[in-house]
Amino acid sequence: MRVKYHTLEAESDEEDAMDESLPAMNRRKSNDNYDMRKVASLQVSPTSGDENNAGPAALQHHPETLPDHEHVPYRLYRRRYIGLAQLVLLNIVISWDWLTFAPISTTSASFFAVSESAINWLSTAFQFAFLPISPLVIYTLNKGGPKHSILVASALILIGFAQPFVLAAPTRYSNLWFSDRGRVSATTLASLANPFGAALGQLIGPLWATSEAGIPDMVLYTSLLSAAATLPAPFIPRAPPTPPSAIAASEKLDLRAALHELPRNRAFWLLFVAFSVYVGFFNAVSSLLNQIFAPYGFSETDAGIAGGLLILVGLVAAAFVSPFVDRTKKYVITIKILVPLIASSYLVLIFVPATRSAVGIYVVCAVLGAASFSLLPCALEYLVVVTHPVSPEITSTICWSGGQLLGAVFIVIMTALRGGWTGEPEGTMMRALIFQAVVAWAAVPFPMMLGLWWFKGDVERVAGEEG
Repeated sequence: MRVKYHTLEAESDEEDAMDESLPAMNRRKSNDNYDMRKVASLQVSPTSGDENNAGPAALQHHPETLPDHEHVPYRLYRRRYIGLAQLVLLNIVISWDWLTFAPISTTSASFFAVSESAINWLSTAFQFAFLPISPLVIYTLNKGGPKHSILVASALILIGFAQPFVLAAPTRYSNLWFSDRGRVSATTLASLANPFGAALGQLIGPLWATSEAGIPDMVLYTSLLSAAATLPAPFIPRAPPTPPSAIAASEKLDLRAALHELPRNRAFWLLFVAFSVYVGFFNAVSSLLNQIFAPYGFSETDAGIAGGLLILVGLVAAAFVSPFVDRTKKYVITIKILVPLIASSYLVLIFVPATRSAVGIYVVCAVLGAASFSLLPCALEYLVVVTHPVSPEITSTICWSGGQLLGAVFIVIMTALRGGWTGEPEGTMMRALIFQAVVAWAAVPFPMMLGLWWFKGDVERVAGEEG
């Protein structure tokens, strides 16, 4: 009889310290068909004088049959929040750095005596930089774990190569430290810190640089915040003494085997296409908001508010959707609801600027943000389970690389499509918005095929699905 132990969370620093002495576990490759809903559950039994049930109630383990794992003490440690907080902090400041000049593109172009296209290239280059460094990101996360990746990001934050090391880390970190009932929420918090930083940049940048004279101070303040965010990195814990769940306990494929296995996973490709397209367009819209709205009389402040709503409303929506997915494991149905909503938002965005209604652009940006932010962590966590036993940093880095590449390409294409539309103001982005909506809708069928026909086998093996 093989047994598994329910996840028990330490309730005090003393108990957390006791966990350090727990014996090392036997790590075995897990069966793809285990029930994810049985991976971890919180239970506490009463204290008993029986020698087989001695000690504090919080330390009792409750066996339950589970294939392929034997005598595994799954535990949660409160110290996991230290690394999570550092990951959140770095994602915030890195994204803020990325969009430093985007919400004030007109003022920035005037200050630096360059075109707005040159200002766009600051955002574009940031995304292109993701690609050459991504193999090193995969290697660092795979061999050294999240702490090494965070340390590298802290060292590189001021030269532009930091983002890949923390943007691709949340799924690896949540898989390492959190139970089945907390992974989606942990991934949500760390992943969405990145666009939250962008929201802060969208809102605060225009306040710091109300004119050209304010740009040097804005750059100084942003640089100081970025440097300060790196200071806690050396002090975060490297890994828990014992695993939090069966999926964390199971052995992962080595890097070479994973890269051989992944191309044959059909569900992965469906998610990869949708993830890359929608992350790419979100990045492009975030960078070009001011140029989308300015020809119709909207100010940089209006664009900044729209960008802030795009992200802040998204964060609120994700705060509700992520716990729901965490508990129900309704990955596929959630993805299939959100993807058409995102594509519809891009379609409506074609027509809203011409109304010259600030309320209109605010509503569209809010809906787009809510759907996009809710989709992101759900897709990332579904990638982890549908590609198991491939290590999560491999799939997340590949998908983020696709999103960053397409984001940069979309910015270049949409900038080139600016103007040239009869009856619209000079500099209109109408053609760019049409291009965006067409491609967004072209990507819709890919995630909608999850669980159907040829792709059904990849999805059915993921336990905890819709049943």
